[in-house]
Amino acid sequence: MPDLRLRFVLKRGKPAESARGRTGLAEPSDEDLCGKVADGDTQAFELLVERHQAGAYRLACSILGNESDARDVSQDAFIRLYESANRFDRRARFSTWFYRVVVNLCIDRRRRDKWWRRLLPLSGPGDDSDAPPIDPPSPTPNPEMAAIRGQTRLKLDRALQQLSPNQRIAVLLQAQENLSSREIAEVLKCSESTARVHIHRGLSQLKKIFKDE
Repeated sequence: MPDLRLRFVLKRGKPAESARGRTGLAEPSDEDLCGKVADGDTQAFELLVERHQAGAYRLACSILGNESDARDVSQDAFIRLYESANRFDRRARFSTWFYRVVVNLCIDRRRRDKWWRRLLPLSGPGDDSDAPPIDPPSPTPNPEMAAIRGQTRLKLDRALQQLSPNQRIAVLLQAQENLSSREIAEVLKCSESTARVHIHRGLSQLKKIFKDE
């Protein structure tokens, strides 16, 4: 296996323009690329890194609250991708499968700290898996989502740290990565109705925090 830590550098800022934007040619899907990675295709791996390194770093940084740890976890996630691409069976989108890897690595890293054990399992005092389904925010921009995206990064990071771990992850995957409630449920390994509860309660709590500040 190549030295993956030397093959790519996590970039800060705007991700590189995709090949489709440069040439107008259709690109292979993430799922097809993952299949090629399973066969040892390093070019396919590098293209997946280009597509997803910004999102992986952004998600890890928001969960861990530390840029250095986020860079390490992001690189570990891509190494895990390279080593276990053959386990991806296409029953979910590649992004759902990969973000689950990122989230699990973040959880593992946080578990090393004793204080994190007080938060296990990943649920807050108000998280109820038996709660009735709550419709998640529509993909169409709405006041709540616009308010969240309009906050400064520092202010948003501080607010996110006040959510339960599941609420924070669910909101980030919905707001930043545009995953559906079903895909978020797959990442968190919970029911879709529970994922919707996490999204709804997380957004409601963020709205209250922003209003009170």
